Amino acid sequence: MNPSKPMNPSNSPAATPPPPYYAVIFTSRRTEGDQGYAAMSDRMFELASRHDGFLGVDSARGADGLGITVSYWRDEAAILAWRQDAEHLQAQRGGRETWYAAYEVRIAKVERAYGHPGKGSTE
Repeated sequence: MNPSKPMNPSNSPAATPPPPYYAVIFTSRRTEGDQGYAAMSDRMFELASRHDGFLGVDSARGADGLGITVSYWRDEAAILAWRQDAEHLQAQRGGRETWYAAYEVRIAKVERAYGHPGKGSTE
């Protein structure tokens, strides 16, 4: 993901439904240079957002290359379908071979969620 362009186009925390739902937490350290990464990241967001069960995404990357992307899903079946998507499989291969020096994937069930809409919110 381009650090100056958030993956979540609203630049706000993802609006998720009431729990329970699942979170896929992808923590990564980038390699040097773009090498097509920004275009791939944009495409993966576009593709994931059309998948049945996709609820939203939050993502951030520091100048040091460490990034965390959390995608939210209705259930484990939706996560598995996304993991097995043909274009996503190609992106995973590109990640292992080119874009990531290291990464971890963690899957968690969200039991509770709360927050504050922020200043100037219409909610």
